[in-house]
Amino acid sequence: MGTILLDLEGTLYAEGEPIPGATAAVAALREQGHVLRFLTNTDSKPLVRVAADLEGFGLRIQQEELFTPVVAAQRLLEAAGGNAYLVVAEALRTEFKAVACAPCTHVLVGDCRDTLDYSLLDGAFRALRAGAQLVALQRGRYFKRADGDHLDTGAVVAALEYAAGCRAVVVGKPSAEFFTLAADSAGTPVTGCVVVGDDATTDIVGGRAVGAVTVQVRTGKFADQQAEGLTGGASHTIDSIVDLPDLLAGPR
Repeated sequence: MGTILLDLEGTLYAEGEPIPGATAAVAALREQGHVLRFLTNTDSKPLVRVAADLEGFGLRIQQEELFTPVVAAQRLLEAAGGNAYLVVAEALRTEFKAVACAPCTHVLVGDCRDTLDYSLLDGAFRALRAGAQLVALQRGRYFKRADGDHLDTGAVVAALEYAAGCRAVVVGKPSAEFFTLAADSAGTPVTGCVVVGDDATTDIVGGRAVGAVTVQVRTGKFADQQAEGLTGGASHTIDSIVDLPDLLAGPR
């Protein structure tokens, strides 16, 4: 029995609906005695709202089992004693010690579809030019919804990197520190964990980089990434989360 680091979107639910059998699979993993941690790159909501959304899918997850880039960024800023110029969703503005303009120690970028305009972006650029560090909650290219694909945080991060001539520190997946943070909370070395997800560029790449066993599911972004030649690096590949309990149980 070990610690399993489970992705959420694309693995347990997709396009606003639970993956068929996901709730039962999570229950089966708990019954097998595994310690579960749930890792997501969702960067538009506070932890409490992510947990509430999961409960709506029938997934009862304790907040201490849940890790988002917001949690990682809060710890980074607290350790640095810093304050941040925020390029994030309105729902996250109360989660951080923010400054309206320079001087600030960090520029924090996340999902900003409801706040982004030229003035906000230009303020971030100016803060970076004045010496602030660029921190990305995540840098995904796109995310999937029931109505199709949508531009993700990575495009805004790339624009600021280009303009300011800097490179962002990413606190969500595939950051090694993010996986380690979740593993540490379970008292498990990250090399003893199993990382499960649909995204080869975050879940699988990140899991492999920290020495974990990786399991790719063929749901979520899998088909898109397979067409781009990005898949194939996982330790195991299964059709969906439903197959994970049998995989971990081993031969019978």
